[in-house]
Formats: sequence, structure tokens, C-alpha cells
Amino acid sequence: MSLLVHQIGPACTIQDQGRSGYLDQGLSRSGAADQLALHEGAALLGQSPDCAALEMAGMGGTFEATQPVSIALTGAPMQASIDGVPIVWNASFSMEAGQKLTIGAANQGNYGYLHVGGGFEVPLFLGSRSAHLTANVGRVVQAGDRLPVGPYSGNTSMKLRPDDRFSGGTLRVLASFQTPLFDPETLDRFTETAFRRGARANRMGMQLENDGEGFAAKGQLNILSDVITPGDIQMTGTGNPFILLPECQTTGGYPRIATVLPCDLPRAAQTPAGGQIKFTFVSMDEAVALHATYLSDLSRLRARVEPLVRDPHDIPDLLSYQLISGMISGTE
Repeated sequence: MSLLVHQIGPACTIQDQGRSGYLDQGLSRSGAADQLALHEGAALLGQSPDCAALEMAGMGGTFEATQPVSIALTGAPMQASIDGVPIVWNASFSMEAGQKLTIGAANQGNYGYLHVGGGFEVPLFLGSRSAHLTANVGRVVQAGDRLPVGPYSGNTSMKLRPDDRFSGGTLRVLASFQTPLFDPETLDRFTETAFRRGARANRMGMQLENDGEGFAAKGQLNILSDVITPGDIQMTGTGNPFILLPECQTTGGYPRIATVLPCDLPRAAQTPAGGQIKFTFVSMDEAVALHATYLSDLSRLRARVEPLVRDPHDIPDLLSYQLISGMISGTE
């Protein structure tokens, strides 16, 4: 069983939760930029969040079911339809053989996700199906590809209230061992500044812009390269912050002012160009508690799923449906 790709955006890749344990060999985690979206799709389809999905950066495509298949759509909301009939986002659906799913551009955010029942079964590499383009692992999905789909026996026609993370906001950060290199005045200015996501952004990282002067650390030209992880906020030579994302480099020498908590990385990755971001520091105890709450919320996602009931006002061909299956007399 497979999904045939007819058309697709230029930066769509298969992603799961990524591969960990290879930083010492120069390979960063990769995986979905919005990890929450993976769990939402898994909840909608009643399957493991380890299943791989198609990450669509800004633009979707057209996909044909070669056999009956179950799908779910999460992440950045995009216009979507099956055989021309609009369908809602953050919900799951069934497709029959020959039906075509069309997904347009993102209305909010950056990364939308197409999930299939059973997950996309592209080859495993070091325990993950995630493409990692900067490391030459996997490749972008192209028109004409047949994406293999795993076995599945779950339910569809479900919906899940989406988390609002597609327009920027406040990111909680933790101090790193390089934070003291920035003087107190610079740190105060950092948390008081309203940043904008710049145009320079990809799966490696995203640049932030602001109207004031840049940010610099003491003795930053003498900093030795050391380990880097997604969420680290580097200050480049121009004083612009970069939030590092799943395909970031594994070492670097730019000073890092703080690290975005994992629970806030989906919001960071989904902030659109021009979207506003602010930062607030939390303590280690607060960070641990916030992460525990995040993991607990992920485990409860399936309990929040509910049946998808379509509003008649949203059905353009309502009169084509058989709305009455029979009748009885008023005396019975």
C-alpha cells in the first residue's frame, strides 16, 4: 500500500521523532520541527507517535490513495480537500483507492504534517526514518514518488482541538553555562526586547531581528567550539540571535545566551516570518516541572480526541446527501 505523490512543495520530507545518541559522531537529531504535531497525528489515528509523517514546509501537494488509507492532518493549518470537497484540519479521515488529497499553502505557521495510518515506511537509518538533508540522509519527497504505508487497523473521522502555537509568543528559556558571559544589562535587554522572526530560516535554525542594537558577550571571540543542541540561542557576530532547530550543527563557537525549553520549540518553529517572539528565563526546577507537564499532556492527547461531526454550513454539496433514510406515520 502506498500514497502516490502527484504534486508537492519544494521542501517536504519524511520525519519522525528523530535519532538521538549520535552527537559525538557529528549527527544531530533531525526529526519533526514540531514534535507536538507528531503526537497529535498519532492521537487522531490511535497509533504510536513513533510513526513517520510527511512534514510540509509552507506548501503541501496532491496525493492519490492507491488503496484505502487513513490520514490525519496536523501542525500549521493548510487548505485541504479530498476530491475537491474541503476537509477540516487537525482531524482524521478515510480515503478510498483513487481518491486525491490536495493540500495548499499554510494559513498560519510554517510546518504542516500529513500522517497515514501505519506511518510512512521509508527505510530506517540509525533507528529513524527522518530525512536529515544537511547530513545527506534521505531526500526531499518529489512528484512521482510512491510513499509506502504500514499496516493499520484504527479508527478515523476524529478531531482534536489544536494548540495555538502558530503566530509567535513568549518562549521560556533556561540559562546555559555561557549565559554569564552576557552582562546583566544585556540579559535584561534580551528579555525586554520584542524580536521578529526574520526571513533567514530553515530546519537548521531561525534568525531573529529587532530594532535596537545587537547582543554581544564578553570575550566572545575567544570562545572555543563545543556541543550544541536544538533550542540553543546563538548570538552571531552581527548580534542577531539564532534559535537552533532539529538539523542544527553539533558544535559551534558563537556564544549562547540561553536555551529554549523543548516544550516551547514547536511554538518557535511554527512562528511565521515577521511573527513576534519574546523570551523569559525560568529556573532549572521550573524547567523540569514544565517538561514533566508537557510529557504528561502528550500522554493524554488521545483522551482529548472526539468524533468529527461536520457542521452542515461547512458542507457545500449538502443537498447531494441522502439526509432521510425512511419515514414513519405520525401515529406510530
